[in-house]
Amino acid sequence: MRHHTTAFRSRAVRALVILHEREMHRFYATWRDAHRASIALPDTRDPNYASLETLLGHVLGAARGYVVWMTARLELPDPGIEPAPESAAIVEQAESYLEHLLERWPDALRDVPDDRLEDVTYPVWGVEYSIDAMLEHAVMHPMRHAFQLEELMEQQRGLA
Repeated sequence: MRHHTTAFRSRAVRALVILHEREMHRFYATWRDAHRASIALPDTRDPNYASLETLLGHVLGAARGYVVWMTARLELPDPGIEPAPESAAIVEQAESYLEHLLERWPDALRDVPDDRLEDVTYPVWGVEYSIDAMLEHAVMHPMRHAFQLEELMEQQRGLA
């Protein structure tokens, strides 16, 4: 994990950007463990759970989506983050993509002042989100998926 030298206008944004980076690294480490252990995902209609590879692509793509969404709502420059690799290439490209993604997150959000975090809400997923709520969601998303994978690994080890 890099030490953030980016100067942020908001300590709250800085904290959430750092926590997001930490949780993305934790998710990826957990995902690699699950991949090495050939963990089976539960049967579901959710296309993000079609395979471990699609789950990885979902988490990486969502992290990109959150920051692109926030910068668009705040009328900030596009962060220039490439789309996540396709499932067929995700295993080979995930680490370099994660670094690309996390390198751009801080610069994209460094100029967001505290007074823009909760001043307006924006519709997404059928609910209203503030920038602060989306930042918190971005931190929780990889955390939740890492937790799910940890539980699956524990359950499937118990069956072995």
